[in-house]
Amino acid sequence: MLAGNSYMLLGSQLRFPFSCLKPESHRKKELYRAREPPLTFQLFTRRRRFLNFDRKIIGNGVRFEGPVMDVKELEKIEDDDLVVETCIVRTLPPALTLEDGLQSINEAVEQLKLNPPSSSGMLRFQVAVPPSAKALNCFCSQPVSSAIFPLFFLSKERNNPTYKSLFLNRTGGVFGIGAAVYFTDSSSCFPRSESLIKRYLSSDSIFASIYGFVDINFDTKSSPVKHDAGSFYFFIPVIELDEHEDVSILTATLAWSDSCLCSFEDAILSYELAFCQVRSHFLPTTERFHSKHVRSAIRKLNMVEDKTVEMVSVKALSLGGSNFGADPTGIPFFLREAPSFCQFSFRFSPTVGVASNMLDHASELTSSLQDHVNINSLWASLVVEECSRLGLTYFCIAPGSRSSPLAVAASHHPLTTCISCFDERSLAFHAVGYAKGSHKPAVIITSSGTAVSNLLPAVVEASQDFVPLLLLTADRPPELQDAGANQSINQVNHFGFFVRYFFSLPPPTDHIPARMILTTLDSAVHWAMSSPTGQITELIEIIQAVNKGLLLIGAINMEDDIWAALLLARHLQWPVVADILSGVRLRNIFYTCPEIVENILFVDYLDHALLSDSVRRSLQFDVIIQIGSPITSKRISQFLEECFPCKYILVENHPCRHDPLHLVTHRIQSSIMEFVSHLLKVHVPHRINKWCGYLQGLNKMVAQEISFQICTEHSLTEPHVMHVISKALLPESALFVGNSMVIRDADMYGCNWANNQDLTDTVLNSELCFNWIRVAGNRGASGIDGLLSTAIGFAVGCNKRVFCLIGDVSFLHDTNGLAILNQRMLRKPITILVINNHGGAIFSLLPIADRTEPGVLNQYFYTSHNISISKLCLAHGVKHLQVQTKSELSDALFTSQHEGTDCVIEIESSISANATFHRYLRKFSCQAADHALGILSRIPASNWCFPCKIHGMEYSLYRLQLRTPPTSSSVDHGHSRFYREGFILSLTLEDGSVGYGEVAPLENRQENSQDVEEQIRFLFHATKGAKISYSLPLLKGSLSSWIWSHLGILACSLFPSVRCGLEMAILNAFAVSQDSNLLNILHHQTENEGEIHKRSSSVRVCALLDCSGTPTEVAHVASTLVEEGYTAIKLKVARRADPVEDAAVIQEVRKKVGHQIELRVDANRNWTYEKAILFGSLVENADLQYIEEPVQDEDDILRFCEESGLPVALDESIEHCQENPLNTLFKYSHPRIVALVIKPTVIGGFERAALIARWAQMHGKMAVISSAFESGLSLSSYILFSYHLELQNAEICKVMDRKAAPSIAHGLGTYSWLEEDVTTSPLGICQNPSTGYVEASVAKANRLLQKFQINQSIVHRTFKGQEVLKYQLKVDSNDFSCIINALETGQRTDDSIVFLHGFLGSGEDWIPIMNAISGSARCVSIDLPGHGGTKVQNHCREGAGLDPTLSMEVVADLLFKFVQHITPGKVTLVGYSMGARIALYMALKFSDKIQGAILVSGSPGLEDIVARKIRRATDDSRARSLVAHGLQFFIETWYAGGLWKSLRSHPNFNQIVAKRLVHGDLHSLAKVLSDLSIGRQQPLWEDLKQSKTPLMLIVGERDAKFKAIAQRMCREVENGQINREDPSYKHCELVEVPHCGHAVHLENPLSVIRSVRQFMTRYVNVL
Repeated sequence: MLAGNSYMLLGSQLRFPFSCLKPESHRKKELYRAREPPLTFQLFTRRRRFLNFDRKIIGNGVRFEGPVMDVKELEKIEDDDLVVETCIVRTLPPALTLEDGLQSINEAVEQLKLNPPSSSGMLRFQVAVPPSAKALNCFCSQPVSSAIFPLFFLSKERNNPTYKSLFLNRTGGVFGIGAAVYFTDSSSCFPRSESLIKRYLSSDSIFASIYGFVDINFDTKSSPVKHDAGSFYFFIPVIELDEHEDVSILTATLAWSDSCLCSFEDAILSYELAFCQVRSHFLPTTERFHSKHVRSAIRKLNMVEDKTVEMVSVKALSLGGSNFGADPTGIPFFLREAPSFCQFSFRFSPTVGVASNMLDHASELTSSLQDHVNINSLWASLVVEECSRLGLTYFCIAPGSRSSPLAVAASHHPLTTCISCFDERSLAFHAVGYAKGSHKPAVIITSSGTAVSNLLPAVVEASQDFVPLLLLTADRPPELQDAGANQSINQVNHFGFFVRYFFSLPPPTDHIPARMILTTLDSAVHWAMSSPTGQITELIEIIQAVNKGLLLIGAINMEDDIWAALLLARHLQWPVVADILSGVRLRNIFYTCPEIVENILFVDYLDHALLSDSVRRSLQFDVIIQIGSPITSKRISQFLEECFPCKYILVENHPCRHDPLHLVTHRIQSSIMEFVSHLLKVHVPHRINKWCGYLQGLNKMVAQEISFQICTEHSLTEPHVMHVISKALLPESALFVGNSMVIRDADMYGCNWANNQDLTDTVLNSELCFNWIRVAGNRGASGIDGLLSTAIGFAVGCNKRVFCLIGDVSFLHDTNGLAILNQRMLRKPITILVINNHGGAIFSLLPIADRTEPGVLNQYFYTSHNISISKLCLAHGVKHLQVQTKSELSDALFTSQHEGTDCVIEIESSISANATFHRYLRKFSCQAADHALGILSRIPASNWCFPCKIHGMEYSLYRLQLRTPPTSSSVDHGHSRFYREGFILSLTLEDGSVGYGEVAPLENRQENSQDVEEQIRFLFHATKGAKISYSLPLLKGSLSSWIWSHLGILACSLFPSVRCGLEMAILNAFAVSQDSNLLNILHHQTENEGEIHKRSSSVRVCALLDCSGTPTEVAHVASTLVEEGYTAIKLKVARRADPVEDAAVIQEVRKKVGHQIELRVDANRNWTYEKAILFGSLVENADLQYIEEPVQDEDDILRFCEESGLPVALDESIEHCQENPLNTLFKYSHPRIVALVIKPTVIGGFERAALIARWAQMHGKMAVISSAFESGLSLSSYILFSYHLELQNAEICKVMDRKAAPSIAHGLGTYSWLEEDVTTSPLGICQNPSTGYVEASVAKANRLLQKFQINQSIVHRTFKGQEVLKYQLKVDSNDFSCIINALETGQRTDDSIVFLHGFLGSGEDWIPIMNAISGSARCVSIDLPGHGGTKVQNHCREGAGLDPTLSMEVVADLLFKFVQHITPGKVTLVGYSMGARIALYMALKFSDKIQGAILVSGSPGLEDIVARKIRRATDDSRARSLVAHGLQFFIETWYAGGLWKSLRSHPNFNQIVAKRLVHGDLHSLAKVLSDLSIGRQQPLWEDLKQSKTPLMLIVGERDAKFKAIAQRMCREVENGQINREDPSYKHCELVEVPHCGHAVHLENPLSVIRSVRQFMTRYVNVL
C-alpha cells in the first residue's frame, strides 16, 4: 500500500496542476514544419503609424564576410571595397531585474532614434542584470510563431550535458533572437551589388560574441539548411542574454549599412520586433520553476535532434587576425578549434530547427495503463510524473520494500535524476543541500517506520532555514496500524509543526480518481512555495530621515537577491556589515587597489573591532536595515542590542519571527528583490559623518592587524585556513561552511582579494567593482549533523565547484555522506577541508573552559578522538590529502583545483594551540581598534566632511660637513673634508600646517642625487591638491594605498629615501595640524603608557665604531665611548683581509670594556661563508649581542646560524623586501636570528619599517632602528619612532604573556659624525645626567620637530615651483597650415626634449614627466594635429580634387619645422604610441636635427601588405564611428580594448579618460586617425638597420605585443650595426618597465623619468 506525506517551504505559487500531455514523436533528420499561420501584429513606429507585418524576419541583418579574414581574398580587394566595421559599445548602469534591463536598453535606443547616425555603423547596448539562469526560460517563452529569427538557447554546460541537466540544477547559457549581423562564406548567393564590398568585423569589437555552425550552409533568403563541408553560418543576435557565474549581460546590437540593403531604419525595425516579442513573451522574475515551460516548448517545436551538430561561440576579439590557416575544406583552423557546445536548441526559421541534448526521450513521458503491474505502480508513476512536471526531478531514494513502487517509478522516469543512500539521515540532509543550491525541492522517498523518523533532523533544519523539501514516505495499510505489524509506527503528522503541509494518501483503489493524487501534490507545492508580501511604504520617511544608518546583510540563498542587496548598498551608501552566508562577505575585487570601491563601505571586521569597549561606546546607529537570515556574529548582535532604542527594519520573505533579541521595530514580509525595487525609486540623502570615517579607519586597522597576525604566525592555524580559502575560490566556485567553530572563523577571518578579472566582467561591474562568492551553510537549527551530505547536495543543486569547510567532529558525525560522495552524478568535483583538531575546539573558547577540569573537558565537551580520517576516505574510495603547514595547504588546494576528482583535505590542528592563537587575535585586534579610535577621535568632526588637501610642497638641497667619512663609504685620502647631501621637504596642508621631511639618499645604494631630485620634483606637482586621508597615521598599508590611489604611482616605484622623506613630511604635517606631536600620531597612549612616558622618556643610543687601527687602538676608542656614557657599541668588521685580525680586535675590546657593555659587530656581507665561520669560532666567548650580516650569500645565513651557534642580525637582507615583506621575513624566523636592523631611509619609510619591526617583536627579536648619517631632522623622527616601537613591544609582551623585554640601544650614533646640522636647534642626544648614559631625549626630539627651522647656511638652493609656458606656433607644409599648441618648462638650452603624445592624448599628458626632468633640460610638449588646441587648415579649395591627407610625411614635416622654430640645435624626441611612430620616422629621416629618440610603446609599422590593408579599413571605420557617435561613446569603446587592460586598473583611469574628451574638432581628430593610420604608413623596419640615431625603446611588462615588437626592433638595429667600431656602444636600448601595460608613461611615470635621464646622460650628455 502507498501512503505519503508531503512537506515544503518557500517558493512560488503553482496555480493549476498539469494535465496529461501526449507529445508526438519527432521525425529524425526531417525539417520541422509550422502548423500555425504566421504571426501578425502591429508595431507602433516613430511616425505614429501602425504597420502590419505578416512575414517573418529571418537573419535580416548586415551581411559580413568571414568571420575570419581570408588573406588570399583580401589581396585581391581594392581599398574602397573593403570595410572593417568597429562596434561602438555603450554600457548602461546595472539593472535590478531583467525586465528593468530591457527597459533601460529600450530607452537608450529611443534616444538614439532622435538623432539617427550615418549610413553605416554598428552599435551595441549592454547592461548587467541579475545572474540567475533565465536564458532557457526566455527561449522557451517565445511563441512558436515567432516574428523574428534566428532564435536559440545555448547551454554553457560542457561536461557531458544531457537533457536531464536542464531540469536538475542551474543551467546557465545564452539566449539570442534575431541577427543584427550575419557571416557567410563567399560562396553564398547574393545580389551582385551587395557582394562587391567585403565587410568584416573589427577585432576592436571585444564585447560581441558570434554564434553559429561550421559545415552548415543556411541561406537567409530561401531558408534551406544543408550539411555542407567547408561552409559556415555565424551571426550576432539582435538581443542576447549571456549568463556568467556572477552576472548576466543583456545586450542589444544594431547594425546598418545602406550598401548592404539594411538601413538604420531596418535595424531599428529588427530591434523593435525582437524587443516587443521578448517583452511580450517573458516569464516574470518571480517564476521559479521552468521545467513545465521547457518541456511544453520543446514539444511544440518538434525540432530535429542531431547530436552530431555542435554550436560554436567565438569572441569577436579573436577575429582580427589575418594569418589563420585552414583545413582541407576551407574552414579556418581557428573556427575548428573555437569553443563548441553540444547542448542547444536553434531555430533558423519558422520551419527549420535543430537541437542537441535537449529532446531525448521526449516521446516517452507517458505510458499506458497496461504498463503497470498493479494500481500501486500506477499511482506511484503518477506521483513521479507530476513531480517532474512541477520541476521536481531530483529524487533521493532510501532502500525499502514498502516504498519500492515509488523508487521504481522514479528510477524509470526519463527526466528524473536519482541518488540513493542506506542512511536516511544523510540522504535527507543531502536533499536539504540540493534545495539550497538549486532553490527547488528534492523529493525524498523512504520506507515506513524509523526510516521516516531518521528524516527528522533534516526536516528541522529545513523548517528553521525555510528550505523546501518534499517527503514521500511509505506506510503500512490501515488494517496493520496499531496491530504490532513489522515496521509500523504512527506516521500521521510525524514531524508536527515542522512541516507546512501534511496529507496521508488513502490506499490506491479504482474508486478514487487519479487526479486526486495530482491535485494533492500540487497543493503541497503551493503551500510550500507561497509567501505573502508586506507593505513598505511607511518606511520611506524613516529611511530618508536617517542620520546613522547600518545595512546588515544576513544569509541570502538566491543569486538575484545578492545582486539586489548590492544595488541597495550602493544606493543607500550606508555602512554595510555582511554575514559570511550573505555571498558578499568574500569579495573578489577587480582592481588592484581596494580603495577604489568607494561607493559601498563594507565593515567586514566590525566583530573584532567591537572587542574594544571604547569602540562599543563610540558607535551608535539610529536606523538598521537587515535583509536575509540572522547573522552569525554574537558580538555584533549584542552590540545592536546596545543601540536600542533605534529603528530596526527586518526584511524576510516568510511570516516567522527571527528576532531573538526582541529589537525589531518594523517587520517587512517581502522578497529582497521587491523590497529593493521600492527603495531604489526613493531618494536617500547621503550624509558624510565622522562616524563613517571611524568605521572605515577601524575596519582597515583591524583588518590589517588580523592579516598581519595570521601571516606572521609561521604555523598553520585555523584562522589562516579561513583567511586563504577565499583566494582559492573562483567565480565558478561556491563555499559550504560547517557549523560550530568553522563558520565563526570564516565570518571573522575570511578576507577579500584583488584579482584581474575577465574584461567583460570588469567593465560591466564598474559600478560595483567586484564579484561575490556564493556561500551556504546549515544555520536553521545550526547543528553539526548531516553537514557533509548537505554540502554534496548543495554542489549538485548549484552546479558549481564547491569547497566545503567542516570540523572533524562534524565530519565524523556524517561519514555516511562519503557514500553519497561516491555517486558522482551530474555535479562538479567537491573539495572538503576538514579542520582536524581531534575534538570540539569551540568549547575551548567558551567560559566553561576556564572553570572546568581538563579531563572533564576532554571527555564530555571536546569529545577527543584519534580516528583516522584518511582510512575512512580510503574505505570509501575518496582521495585524501593531509596537510600540516601553510605551504602544504597551498599545494593541496592547487592540486584539488586542477584535478577533476573529489578530494578531502585534512588539516591538522590542535585545540590548545587554536585557543591560544584566537586569544592573541582578539587581544591584538582590540589593541588595533583602540589605537585607531585614539588617533581618529582627535580629528575635528568638520574635517571628515571636507578631507584635508595638500596645498603645496617645497624642497631645499642641503650639504652638511661631516667630521669623518661615513663608515659606509670608502675613504678618499685626497680630501680633508667630507660632506653629506640631501633634501629637506616642506609640505604644507590647506590649513597652513607645515611638516618637514628629509630625503637623504646613499649614493652606493642604487640611488643618486639626480634621480632622487627628479622624483621629488615629480612629487612636487603630483601632491598639489591631493586629498589626504586621516587614516594615514595608522600606517599598516594606509600610506602605500594613498600613494597609489591619490598620486597614481606605485609606492614601490619611489626610491626608498624619497618615500621615507615623503612619509616623514606627511606625518609631521599631521602632528602640526592636530596640535600634537609625531609620537602621539604614531602611538595612541593608554593611561598606563602615559605613566611610562613620564618615567622614561628617552631612547638608548648605540655608538658606532670603525675598527681601523690596531686592537689596542680600537679598544682605547671603545673605552672612551664607554666613559662618555654609551652602553652599547657596534664595531665595523670585515674590512681587513683576514678575519683573524678582526677577531683579535673584538677580543681586545671586550677585554677593555668588560661584559656589562653590549657589543655588536657588523660585517656588511663582506665575508665568505668560510671566513664568517672562522671569525665566529674565534669570538664565540666574546659575548657578542649579535653579528650583523656575516655572510655574502643570503642563502648562507641560516646555515651560519646553525653551524656557529652565534646570534645574528639582519640588515641588507631585509632592504629589498617586497612591498609586503612578510613573505620574505618568513624564512628568517630562526631563533638564532635575534635582531633586525632597520634603516627607514633604506627600507622605504616608516610604514614598511613599522611592519618589519612589528614582525620582529612578534617573534621575540630586537627591532633596532638605525640612521644612515642623516641630519637632526631625520634623527629626531627616528628617536620618536624608536620610542613608539619600545611602547609597542611592551604591549606585545603583555598580550603574549612574555617577560618584559629590556630597552634596546638603537643605531642613532651617526649623529656624532655631523659637524653641522640642517636645524638651528640642538639635537637631543647626550649624556643623561640622571643615568649617566648617552640617550636620545623624546621631549627634545618633539620640540625640534615642532619648532623646526632650516639652517639656511647649509642650503644650496630651494625649489618653489616652475612655470609651464603655453604658446602657439604656426607652421606650413604643402597643403596644410598648422597652429601648434605647445607647453614648455625647464632651462632654455640648445639641447631640448620634445614630447609627442599618442592618439586621443594631448601635450598635457607629459607635464608630470616634464616637470621632473625640467631641472636639467628644456622640455617641450605639443598637441599633435587634430588634438587639443592645435588647429589644422587645409589650403586646397573645395572641389579641387582629392582631399589631401595628413600623412606621416606631412605631420613629420610640420613637426620638423616646429623644431626648427624653437631651437637651432638638435633635439631629443620622446614619443608614445602614435607619437612614438612619428618620433621614429623623424629620427630616421631627420637625423641631422634629431640627436636621439625614446619610443614608448612604439612600432616601425606593419610589413605585411594585407595587414596594412586591414588596418586602413579598420581605422577608417573607427574614424567614421568617431564622427557618427561622438567622442564619449568612441572613447568608451576605445579604452575597452585589451591593450588598455592594465591602464583600466589604474586609480587615475577615470581622470585620464575625462581629459580625452577635450578635443573639440572631431572631424580633424577623425582625419588624423584615418590618415595617420599605421596601415597607411610605410614600414620602417629596413630603415632601422641603417639607423645612426640612438634609440631607447620603453615597454610595459604586461604589454606582450609591444614587448615582442621592441625586442625585434633591437635585433634589427643591432644587426645593422655589426661593423660599428665600438662594439660596447649600444645603439638601441630596451627598457621593460614593471607593473604596467601599454600606457607606460601614465601607469609608471617614475620609471620613464629615470629612463629618459639615463638616456640623456648616456647618449646626449645633456644631464
